Amino acid sequence: MNTRDFSRVLRKTMTREEALLWQQVRNRQLDGYKFRRQHPIEYVEENGWRSSFIADFYCAEKRLIIELDGAVHDGREDYDEMRTHMLIQLGYRVCRIKNSMCWDMPRVLELIRGELNI
Repeated sequence: MNTRDFSRVLRKTMTREEALLWQQVRNRQLDGYKFRRQHPIEYVEENGWRSSFIADFYCAEKRLIIELDGAVHDGREDYDEMRTHMLIQLGYRVCRIKNSMCWDMPRVLELIRGELNI
């Protein structure tokens, strides 16, 4: 399965936390910014290999990626750090949010607003 097909599958199987955040940012509800969910980020490595990531949420206007980190990220901190570093090198900004924070949505939205206004 290619990256685009996999991103479509992920859109249909959002976590509860992703669904909560999506309800707050979809249709330009957050200060008029457009967000996409499960957005593929494709790039070519120095050795010519094609690689990709799928961002949980993406605002193209600000090149801002929002990553929600749930239990699946436990023990993957090194990989997540490498991924964040790679995305920054590609010119993106990355905001990582713990799933548990999504139950305090005003706080999450304020954090995202801060990133949007940089």
